[in-house]
Amino acid sequence: MDTPEQPQIYLITPPTIELSTFPGKLASVLDGAEIACIRLALAGNDEDTIARAADACREVAHARDVAIVISNHVLLAQRLGLDGVHLDDGARSVRAARKELGTDAIVGSFCGASSHDGMTAGEHGADYVAFGPVGTATLGDGTRADKDLFQWWSQMIEVPVVAEGSLTPELIRDLAPCTDFFGIGDEIWGSDDPLGALNTLLAAMS
Repeated sequence: MDTPEQPQIYLITPPTIELSTFPGKLASVLDGAEIACIRLALAGNDEDTIARAADACREVAHARDVAIVISNHVLLAQRLGLDGVHLDDGARSVRAARKELGTDAIVGSFCGASSHDGMTAGEHGADYVAFGPVGTATLGDGTRADKDLFQWWSQMIEVPVVAEGSLTPELIRDLAPCTDFFGIGDEIWGSDDPLGALNTLLAAMS
């Protein structure tokens, strides 16, 4: 029997980026670990701030042949030369984003713990669906995406799936057989050694 391939890592940036230090941190993580994609998950609506952060991160990512998408800002994704967009509103904007960005762009969708939203997003052209949080988070309404959802999805649906939100080594070990990607962000950026923190999480997969 084939052993499933190990999930890939989908790196999520902090909501605010210090331009003097973060690109260097990002580069060291990309140089030290195999990263499939980066999501710019930037807070706020100041276009200039977002554009400067996106430019800095895009340079680091593209120099290493890593794709980079931005949360929700479909028009900025095009203008800033990014590889696509990650939508936080389930299936609602997928069709419009796909139409705007074309077939080559990455369009992903965060669907909380709703398999229905996930399936609809896939039908509308999403390249991947993210479910979460998988860990215990005090934010939001306390809804969690549990292992049953990922097991069902991986058996029934072909659209790649991302597990994200409050990940721990235990959750990574538990979910590794039934997810395609782990979305990792807050779990490592608060550390003085983000790459070391990432490697600690990754060790749980083996």
